[in-house]
Amino acid sequence: MDYFMLFISAIFINNIVLVQYLGTCPFMGTSKSTDVAIGMGAAVIFVMLMATAFTWPLQHYVLTPYGIGYLQTIVFILVIASLVQFVELFLKKVIPPLHASLGLFLPLITTNCAVMGVAIMVQRSNYSFVKAMAFSLASGIGFLIALVIISAIRERLDVSPVPVVFRGIPVALVTAGIMSLVFLAFQGMAA
Repeated sequence: MDYFMLFISAIFINNIVLVQYLGTCPFMGTSKSTDVAIGMGAAVIFVMLMATAFTWPLQHYVLTPYGIGYLQTIVFILVIASLVQFVELFLKKVIPPLHASLGLFLPLITTNCAVMGVAIMVQRSNYSFVKAMAFSLASGIGFLIALVIISAIRERLDVSPVPVVFRGIPVALVTAGIMSLVFLAFQGMAA
C-alpha cells in the first residue's frame, strides 16, 4: 500500500512538472507532437531511473560517509550529463528518426531540473534504494503523462480557431496553467 500511495502521489498529487514546476523547458519545447512527446518522456524516464540508480549509492556510500555531501550537486550533474550522453549516442545509433526529432531538446535533459530534482528529492526524503527507484519511475511516468496530455491538446489547438495573438507558446502556457490547476485538484486525494 505504501508503494501504491508513493506512485499515486508522484504521478498525480505532486506531479513533477505541473505541481512542482520542474522540467518546464522540455515540457513546452517537445509538446508540439505526440510522437516526439512520447519519445522525450521515455528518455526522461530512463535518465531519471539511471540517475537515481547511480546517485543513491554515491550519496549513501561515498558522499555522506566521507563528509563530502557539499559536492552533491556537482557529482549529480556529472552523473546526469554522462547518462544523457549515453542516451544520445544510443538514440543516434538505434533510433535516428527519434534522435533527429528530439533535436536540441535531448541534450537539454542534462539541464532538466526534473531529473536533478528527483535525484535530490530522493536523498532528502531518505528513501531506501527500492523506494527511491519507485519514486523515480513514478515521477518519470507523471512527466510522460503530462507531456502526452499537453501535446494532444496542442495538436488539437493547431487546427482550432485560436486568436492570432495566442497561437503557439502563449496558448500552450495558458493550457499548462489550466492543467496545473487540474492536477492541484488531486491534492485532496492525499487527505
